[in-house]
Amino acid sequence: MNIAIIGYGKMGKAIEKIAKIRNHKISLCYDETPSPFLLKDSDVAIEFSQPDSAFNNVKICIENNVPTVCGTTGWMEKFELIKKICLEKNGSFLYSSNFSIGMNIFFEINKKLSKLLSPFSENYEVKIEEIHHKEKIDRPSGTAISLAKDIIKNRMKKTWVLDEKKTKNQILIFSKRLENVAGTHVVKYESQIEDIKIQHNAHSREGFAIGAVIAAEWIKNKNGIFSMKEVLEI
Repeated sequence: MNIAIIGYGKMGKAIEKIAKIRNHKISLCYDETPSPFLLKDSDVAIEFSQPDSAFNNVKICIENNVPTVCGTTGWMEKFELIKKICLEKNGSFLYSSNFSIGMNIFFEINKKLSKLLSPFSENYEVKIEEIHHKEKIDRPSGTAISLAKDIIKNRMKKTWVLDEKKTKNQILIFSKRLENVAGTHVVKYESQIEDIKIQHNAHSREGFAIGAVIAAEWIKNKNGIFSMKEVLEI
């Protein structure tokens, strides 16, 4: 395939490396919103930019019939609008807050665990801790928010709060930014008699890059709105 990489920072460079190993060609490496002319030779676009530019980047790709895989977080207030545009244009769009294969399995473990514990929610406090590199702008991470939303869907708790005092029906998310951390997420279910903890540690950006390229391979020649659930069949 010819892959356009939109957002050519550390993540974009990791994606470029993996794509070439998997025998793809890079048709575009760009840090700004691309023009239709720049996209004309691309079979698929992988977008990892910044929260303030992601919407326009994805929009122009969809409007120009380029299937788009997006991993930028922190712009979810415009997510429903992108879905609407994608459906109107009969386009192809795949979004994930985390493209790591292991993390997507971790999502499913957390869903199952929160569902099993839901009848006993009064007895358990829920805390999520996420640690990322200092260059990451959005807090909390999109992954932490996804984990919290899955717990809320299972009626374990009602809302989440960031780094502040919480009530009984809230999930407390702790967000830290440190040097040279690819990504750590911990979910704790705590009671007076026992604790249950699940944890995922990313050792490098390579796992996210592999997942993003696999998603790009999968989405080619498809129409619709997708996630990593469809890609991994989980």
